[in-house]
Amino acid sequence: MKKMMTDTILEINGLCKKYPGFLLDNVSFSLRRGRIMGLIGRNGAGKTTTLKSIFNLVHPDRGEIRIFGLTMPENEREIKSRIGYAAGSADCYKRKKIRDIVSVTKSFYESWDDDAYRKYLRAFDIDEGKTPVQLSQGMQVKLSLTVAMSHHAELLILDEPTSGLDPVSRAELLDALLFLKDKGVSILYSTHITSDLEKCADEITYIVRGKLVASDSIGNFVSHNNMAGRGNTIEDIMISFEKESLYEKIAD
Repeated sequence: MKKMMTDTILEINGLCKKYPGFLLDNVSFSLRRGRIMGLIGRNGAGKTTTLKSIFNLVHPDRGEIRIFGLTMPENEREIKSRIGYAAGSADCYKRKKIRDIVSVTKSFYESWDDDAYRKYLRAFDIDEGKTPVQLSQGMQVKLSLTVAMSHHAELLILDEPTSGLDPVSRAELLDALLFLKDKGVSILYSTHITSDLEKCADEITYIVRGKLVASDSIGNFVSHNNMAGRGNTIEDIMISFEKESLYEKIAD
């Protein structure tokens, strides 16, 4: 199937999902090619619902998600063949050797590139004779990135990838993300470690209690909120917003 090329890699319009006691309410944002977007918000804000909706693991009540200009579920196979995913640790097959996991995984991707796979193994110093459980958390994330980039993923979805990493491993991972960005890969990066975003992200999307508060460049986000007296770092701004949200909740 011929790939559709578009500068807007991910577009979310009016995403709504209701659960008992929680509503993801009319969330919209977009991510362009070769950009890194930080997705922030405290636990329970709606980040996970948003990510699961992107992967078609949650079915929104309303709204539309387009990836590479295509919609799910009609184009799910093509879309997922062009997406990579990495979390803070390996979630499955923890005790199988990496080479055995990859020998099965690569059969799902027509675009799998063994030369690229070998290149990333060497770059990240990954021993494919080990099992994921034998790797540090940082190496497990690098393994996920290796698999994603070996099938030439154009969009990476990262869910707390630096959680629990030591400072050196976090710095190495951020360098890897900047390298991939320079290659034209788009990255949606959900994290609580906002200082990492200040080092690598171009844009911020911030969700508070299921509502979109902002989706803008980091420069605009920080500048606007600094002038509003909420602080001059992403962390300070989040704390200020969350206090305001709590006061509004009490007032309700």
